[in-house]
Amino acid sequence: MTTAPQTAPADALPSELVRRLLTLATAGSAPSVEVFAPATGVKIADLPQSDTADIENAFVTARRAQREWVQRPVRERVAVLRRFHDLVLAEQDIILDIVQTETGKSRVHAFDEVGDVAVNARYYAAQAQRLLAPRNPRGVLPVLTRVEVRHRPKGVVAVISPWNYPLALAVSDALPALAAGNAVVARPDNQTALTALWAIDAAERAGLPKGLWQAVLGRGSVIGGEIIARADYVDYTGSSSTGRTIARQAGERLIGCSLELGGKNPMLVLADADVSAAAKIAVRACFASAGQLCESIERIYVHDSVYERFVTEFAQHTRNLALGSARDYSYEIGSLTFQRQIDTVTAHVEDAVAKGATVLAGGRARPDLGPYFYEPTILADVRDGMTVYREETFGPVVSVYRVGSDEEAVERANDSAYGLNASVWSRDTGRARQIAARVEAGSVNVNEGFIAAWGSVAAPSGGLGISGGGRRHGPEGLRKYIDTQTIAVQRALPIAPLPGMSEAMWAKTMTLYFGVMKALRQ
Repeated sequence: MTTAPQTAPADALPSELVRRLLTLATAGSAPSVEVFAPATGVKIADLPQSDTADIENAFVTARRAQREWVQRPVRERVAVLRRFHDLVLAEQDIILDIVQTETGKSRVHAFDEVGDVAVNARYYAAQAQRLLAPRNPRGVLPVLTRVEVRHRPKGVVAVISPWNYPLALAVSDALPALAAGNAVVARPDNQTALTALWAIDAAERAGLPKGLWQAVLGRGSVIGGEIIARADYVDYTGSSSTGRTIARQAGERLIGCSLELGGKNPMLVLADADVSAAAKIAVRACFASAGQLCESIERIYVHDSVYERFVTEFAQHTRNLALGSARDYSYEIGSLTFQRQIDTVTAHVEDAVAKGATVLAGGRARPDLGPYFYEPTILADVRDGMTVYREETFGPVVSVYRVGSDEEAVERANDSAYGLNASVWSRDTGRARQIAARVEAGSVNVNEGFIAAWGSVAAPSGGLGISGGGRRHGPEGLRKYIDTQTIAVQRALPIAPLPGMSEAMWAKTMTLYFGVMKALRQ
């Protein structure tokens, strides 16, 4: 591994910026907590925390703002998204500094979040009017029955977002909720709260009414239940274990929830793959944000005929990665975010090595760079019984396996309780698509790692199995935030026997009608 020159150390954020952003939080009644920059250990802020009264106030204010917001034409709502899109791109240096400081990730991977938010803002600004327009499906008796389907926002949506992608996951789920006419009460992770607060500030500068999008702060285990008890819908991204808890709490209230949870994502390198391209892209697919990404590849199944070449090139690319903590594009891999993350990574690697795994690249913590740096690591000879074999690492660790056929690759890829993302590599894209359709994952990328599917925001994204339920992106990413109302108007004749007609004659008449409609394919 190489170390990039530290030309722009990730020091503390400007105190004036921090103070201004903290005023946007509906918090302060509970004792504050200290937050530190993972890469350097520099203190970021004393972060105010929300108590029950703060949370209640946030929801009361949000409901008041939502009643006015929903009366605005959709074109006015999406105009805010367009202006927000422009602000994110114009002020990207500021938000990149905040994201890097709070997470420790490289600027390369922080920019992925800027791109994600811009693309989502643009998509929903362009599509919301069409998706929310009333529609007129055929009535039970054509011409005589006029049906209108209208869309109504849920009300106040709770967006509970994690620390690993604090801009993308806090914002890109909030935007369609707002476009649909909802208010949003956000609960960002304490570690990355400033990122979410910057987004709220930018949205208000773009024209979003104050109070429509708010943030409450605190640990999920402390305030999560209070949020869910007041929300009309819950959008959560995080661990599978917490997802189960949220699903139970939402179910008790009979409100909907969308859950994107963990992943143990496979990559399949078939015999006819472009090995050099696969080895190069695998680096980003496995180690983006130091592997702290639900979509990251953690298992690679390589056909025996190309295994040696793939592993050689992949390991070389991985060893050449530059690690560091500068606020510029001079390095490729940043820090892990928490002590618990480096503890998990270390435990998984040490357990695997102790049980016979081979380290092909990396395998070491780098305290010389910062407290939570760990080298991107490739393991071979991993087998069942090693912790890393089945458990999500959520760090810069990937295991590589030999397979003898497509069938074996698919079988082993599907041997997991997770089902979030996958990758298939082949020069024959038709064949690769057939293989992809057999992989049990919510998204499968052909000749890419995760960005092709994730970045195509007109298509839904989400998981199978313990990777969650519900979808973000695409029409589904907006429609989950609305309820439908059907208004049916019956004209001229009732849906009942005519005067003097017996029920038996009515049944025969309707039976004939049903047969005619079937023949007409109506």
